[in-house]
Amino acid sequence: WRRLLGPKETLRLLEGSVVHREGALLALNKPPGLPVLGRPEDLSLHALLPTLRRRLGLAAELHVVKAPARSQAAMSHREYSGLVLLSSCYHTTKKLQQFFTNARWRGQYPATYRAVTVGVPAEVEGDICTGLRWQQQQDRAMVMPVPALGRCSLARKDVKSTLTRYRVLSAMEGCALLQLQPRTAFPEQLQVHLTLLLCPALGDHKYSSLVGRVLGVPFFLTPETAPTRTQVLDKELLSRLGLSPRQLHHLPLHIHLQELVLPEGPLCAPPLPYFLHTLRCLGLPEH
Repeated sequence: WRRLLGPKETLRLLEGSVVHREGALLALNKPPGLPVLGRPEDLSLHALLPTLRRRLGLAAELHVVKAPARSQAAMSHREYSGLVLLSSCYHTTKKLQQFFTNARWRGQYPATYRAVTVGVPAEVEGDICTGLRWQQQQDRAMVMPVPALGRCSLARKDVKSTLTRYRVLSAMEGCALLQLQPRTAFPEQLQVHLTLLLCPALGDHKYSSLVGRVLGVPFFLTPETAPTRTQVLDKELLSRLGLSPRQLHHLPLHIHLQELVLPEGPLCAPPLPYFLHTLRCLGLPEH
């Protein structure tokens, strides 16, 4: 993860990342840093799909059914790793997308993520419920929590009510491995929800600055007082990770889509080597 891969290397990586292939469905274990969609000149999964399809010997064009943190407003999210579900049948694609939507409406949690956090939640498990909205912050758009949900803002869809269920799987010396199950789909929801727990994801260089510390006690900062910056880690944690301060901006986001529940049953993608290496460095069991 410390260097960018070219198209040929990325294709070889994707060929080896197939975790499921049956009928019209193909599932990959996407690495971090590769956007699902991008501009025509950018390297993205969508741009590589025609070549990947030929290399895998598939006749029909592939469509993205589900990807990490994918929603209508953030289909290109590059930082998350994990399951990308593809289909070569348009009707299968629509059927599965409707299945995921219906599952959330029924109160189910079809997607399960793993996240490494800097900080340990006060409670072992619970729900994170808040409104979220887009807000222009300096030169970039940020997703911000809205504690008090107004009926008018919800009706105008300026704010969306969001919910993520979390559970601490293991913790060691100020870091934790969490299971995250979002019931709603909003861009960058998991990152923002983790900051509300005062436990930002490791490698979150966009929202981790919202969590400050005074004498080791974390607190939530307002966006106006917390400009976006490379995540700040203390010397002890850097040493445990085997990183220098200069390497920090290369550290990938440690949020991984590990499981999707399909009509036929669960589909899993194990955490990638970079994620497992971090768990070993921090002394966190892999689960």
